[in-house]
Amino acid sequence: MHMARLIRWIKALSIIPILALAPVESEARQPAPEKRVYNTRHIVSQPPDIDGRGDDPAWDDVEWSGGFTQLDPDDGGEPSQQTAFKIIFDDHNLYVLIRAFDTEPDRITSRVTRRDDWDNDWVEIHFDSYHDKRTAFSFTLTASGGRGDEAISNDGNDWDASWDPVWYGASTIDEEGWLAEMRIPLSQLRFSGEEGQVWGLQVQRRLYRREERSGWQHIHRNSPGWVSLFGELRGLEGIESSHRIEVLPYVVGDLNRFQAEAQNPFRDGQSAAGRIGLDGKIGLAGNLTMDLAVNPDFGQVEADPSRVNLSAFELFFEERRPLFVEGKNITEFGVGGGGPFRNDQLFYSRRIGRSPQRNPDLSDGQTMDMPRNTPILAAAKITGKTPGGLSIGIVDAVTSEAAARIDTEGVRSEESVEPLTNYLVARLQQDFNDGGTSLGTMLTATNRNNNRAHFDFLNRAAYTGGIDFRHQWSDRTYWLNASLSFSHIRGEPEAITRVQRNSARYYQRPDASYVALDSTLTALSGHGGSFGIGRSGNSPWNMGISGTWRSPGLELNDVGFLRQADVFMQNSWFGYRSEKPNRIFRAYNVFINQWQGFNFGRERKFLGGNINGGGQFNNYWWVWFSMMSEITGLSTTALRGGPALKTPGNVEFNVDVDTDGRKKVSFGIGGGHNRLRDDAGRSSWVYLSMRYRPSNAMNIRINPFFDANWNEMQYVSNESFGDADMADQADRYLLGRVDQKTLGISIRLNYSITNNMSIQYYGRPYISAGRYARFKRITDPRAGRYGDRFELFSDDQLAYDDSDGAYRVDEDLDGQTDYTFDDPDFNFRQFRSNLVLRWEYTPGSTLFLVWQQQRSRSGGTGAFSAGQDLNDLFDTYPSNIFLLKFNYWFSL
Repeated sequence: MHMARLIRWIKALSIIPILALAPVESEARQPAPEKRVYNTRHIVSQPPDIDGRGDDPAWDDVEWSGGFTQLDPDDGGEPSQQTAFKIIFDDHNLYVLIRAFDTEPDRITSRVTRRDDWDNDWVEIHFDSYHDKRTAFSFTLTASGGRGDEAISNDGNDWDASWDPVWYGASTIDEEGWLAEMRIPLSQLRFSGEEGQVWGLQVQRRLYRREERSGWQHIHRNSPGWVSLFGELRGLEGIESSHRIEVLPYVVGDLNRFQAEAQNPFRDGQSAAGRIGLDGKIGLAGNLTMDLAVNPDFGQVEADPSRVNLSAFELFFEERRPLFVEGKNITEFGVGGGGPFRNDQLFYSRRIGRSPQRNPDLSDGQTMDMPRNTPILAAAKITGKTPGGLSIGIVDAVTSEAAARIDTEGVRSEESVEPLTNYLVARLQQDFNDGGTSLGTMLTATNRNNNRAHFDFLNRAAYTGGIDFRHQWSDRTYWLNASLSFSHIRGEPEAITRVQRNSARYYQRPDASYVALDSTLTALSGHGGSFGIGRSGNSPWNMGISGTWRSPGLELNDVGFLRQADVFMQNSWFGYRSEKPNRIFRAYNVFINQWQGFNFGRERKFLGGNINGGGQFNNYWWVWFSMMSEITGLSTTALRGGPALKTPGNVEFNVDVDTDGRKKVSFGIGGGHNRLRDDAGRSSWVYLSMRYRPSNAMNIRINPFFDANWNEMQYVSNESFGDADMADQADRYLLGRVDQKTLGISIRLNYSITNNMSIQYYGRPYISAGRYARFKRITDPRAGRYGDRFELFSDDQLAYDDSDGAYRVDEDLDGQTDYTFDDPDFNFRQFRSNLVLRWEYTPGSTLFLVWQQQRSRSGGTGAFSAGQDLNDLFDTYPSNIFLLKFNYWFSL
């Protein structure tokens, strides 16, 4: 399709009549305020010193700009305190001076905080330096001089606080209020460098004691965008983009102390290691930046929270490694859908450097040292946006072959556990109509060097891709989104069979007439996608309808994340949101949602809906609630490769209340309850949040939680009944009632010695116990009556054998054991903690001192005893890692 025809087609969508989404006359639609303009100037005199005083002569070259408008809570009202600012620039830097007037300067909240902690009075400035009306760069300075920065994308829907540019700022408090002064190197921004360019501009202020925000460019709180509604920064004649080169070498040393194990030479009680590496940034032509990492280290990154997984699906964990967190929005491509499908995506960066997937079999007398992660040899990332509105994101990473060390009575050897692998991700997105429309594509490739037969279970090559489209019209009030995804994998029959049998699709299900397990395949392909249309913004009423699907053959898990294939899901919503304070609320909202899903055999899997809402009271307390119900469903995963099982419907409610978070002491409490119909199960949960700030430099958060889960239909095992040599051998799908209780406490302490030096502590004891009873086998998984779907084992059929911790089943009561299954009772105890001293001794350069501790113990009777379990946990010998990391930033 020619580009001109494509643009005409996109514009034509703006006039499609959509009766269901047409605005109602009674709706209060607010016109967009007039765009404001600030004219800056290139200075030739001595640039200002960044001391927070604002008394340098260079500031006299431009005028103050004020006239701020309240954004929150009184949208459009007069702010209780005035604000004004100035902007100047030279060949290398932008300079910003903001005067935050305050008639009560002794009440200014000025807390010493680490970077990106906004629990303060602050001012911030946003630059849409691409002027694409979609992305912006935000710089925040608190009254105490603390810095914060974020990369804004998707017209204000995504804010990436992991973006840490190198810039300078200082603040002072005086009798008129306080002053914020900034120097932002042009090398930290991305722009075209063309003559006569215009940037988007917004300046905001937060008055902490009143929880009030005001802005230079007024943007209604219910507006459908943020960056697209900025004012303009003009007068940038002579500004030139710099093709910078930044280098950040590092050196790290660590000492690991753990419990020594007899007869295990790899566990002698202590190990030490040292590493060096390099991170870098290179400015390329056309607003592009290349990020490089050679032998990256993530020793200071906080560990994942503990969880016990009783489902068939892989758990999703957030990315925490700085290399992949910064700018991650550029390479995001979701497959679509909410709820359990919200994390499905083409690129899940935690696949890079993952834990090895092969676990070698050991003989008697052998011990093994298994690497925890696959080493990343090198990674490169190219991101940016051209003047024509084309966003580019490319990631390429190589992980080395990982090997386990094996000791056989003093003889050492190595056995590979993960092959050499290359990961490539490429994302392009073109904007039209001033950012109101975009058309994008994404491709990924995973290639493994499966040069050994024991890697035949892994895909040799995996390719995924997609196209996505977004269009907004009528002042961005209405929106239309669509995407299409595909996957194609190649490998040995063992690898493709493994994918077919995976919990995401279960091709081996005996009642699945539309798929069939083929153990001879060497390739598999699939597709997925999403679509949606709705309205949001410029009105208190919001509504929409959307759908998403994943074909049975879709496989994304080589470099992406896919929880479940073989599904089509539709959902719709309708809601009301008020941003105007009234006698009770500062703001509130209420939404009604509906959803349903089918498999590709056209069988309904689920159908439900909920109502949820909440708001902030005038005393700054918050409340949130949700009520949900689902009818009888059909699970294609409950029997782990067996036939689909009809599941009872359920009802659920949740509630959460939080006190005023600005106070020295604040609390939150919440919980919920879910009950399955037919008395098939129930679960309850409660959590408490306690926040205490003993000083302006310290805050403490303690979050205990308790969950109780009682489920009659918890999977236990698949076994075979009958003689293996006889044709009448039958599968047995065994379930049981699990009574699971989980208790945990998350503790966080932040102490800021200065704005650039902080101590952070995170600790979380976690205990979970599950005891099984009422074992049963499935007899008629689709029976209309709940009790007809299974048969309970009698005391005569079931016996527990203490000698091997297994249950023996005599199903036909002939006195012979027909099959056995392991005792599923469990006790899991784990404590993880992380203590980090972080000192940014000069902008961009950091010293880390880290102490990580972990204690883990499993096994037991399944009985839950909080006191005993915690005692057992802290009696467990810990693993302690002490780490020192030093890096130094310099620009060439």
